[in-house]
Amino acid sequence: MPRAAFPVRRFRAAGPCGTRHPPWAYAERMSTHSGRRQIAGLPHWDRCAVMGVVNVTPDSFSDGGRWFDTSTAVKHGLDLVAQGADLVDVGGESTRPGATRVDEAEELRRVIPVVRGLAAEGVTVSVDTMRASVAEQSLAAGAALVNDVSGGLADPAMIGVVAAAGAPFVVMHWRGFLEGGNVRGVYEDVVAEVAEELHARVEAVLEGGIAADRVIVDPGLGFSKDAEHDLALLARLDRLLGLGHPLLVAASRKRFLGRVLAGPDAPPPPARERDAATAAVSALSARAGAWAVRVHEVRASADAVRVVRAIQEARPDDDPTSPEHGAEGAR
Repeated sequence: MPRAAFPVRRFRAAGPCGTRHPPWAYAERMSTHSGRRQIAGLPHWDRCAVMGVVNVTPDSFSDGGRWFDTSTAVKHGLDLVAQGADLVDVGGESTRPGATRVDEAEELRRVIPVVRGLAAEGVTVSVDTMRASVAEQSLAAGAALVNDVSGGLADPAMIGVVAAAGAPFVVMHWRGFLEGGNVRGVYEDVVAEVAEELHARVEAVLEGGIAADRVIVDPGLGFSKDAEHDLALLARLDRLLGLGHPLLVAASRKRFLGRVLAGPDAPPPPARERDAATAAVSALSARAGAWAVRVHEVRASADAVRVVRAIQEARPDDDPTSPEHGAEGAR
């Protein structure tokens, strides 16, 4: 079976008697609210947060070119906040399969003025980048969070930069650049393998100096994964919560939703026609205990996570089916 291009260390976490367990073994005795625990350096939300997306790119799969200049991108970010976004993720490089990487200078030119403009308006800003230099300058410009789809693998300097800044860091499951399409998207057990590989990356990040209370994990839906892989991961978010870190789910408008909506024989609908499906995933992720969902169209997902929270609050405290009850909620 093809494996990740990077070494995967075995599980180090030990049980109460010194026995070693896979990372998801702890899910059985953890509340799903562990996925929403306080992240040092960020505001605290008592429900699943909504991360709005601002792509300052001409070639994003979803909205490439619509927010490409600085003033339009800043306005769009402020509009997302007005629609219910809790934080805004700014990216200057498309990571869609087959996309060509932009050079460092161009990524900086796209991203830094937008980060600075949004931060000046009081927006909690995340920077979506695989480059340490872009992360460093974005943090200096007011970004609060670094969202690296490579989990620190694309740029060896990334972990050190984030650790030195004391910033929160999103560690996404990643098996390499996608210029050639769906790289190494072969799994025997996608849930177990993604959890294992994420666990290894989290260990590397912690060893690199990033504090445990500043680490967020992301299963990397659509990255080296087919539709059935993405659906399997969404069906077992409890295993990813078992890693013990807040969970970001980024399903917005992705191709697996298009495949679901189209059925077996029809072509998938365009990306911007997948927002209702995205909101459904947002609701399910919130119910499962995700810390945040990353979405392009904010209002529907913002409504969805608030409804989920209201329903959870309406449950009696002693309801065994409530997600606040660890074993049952993490089933």
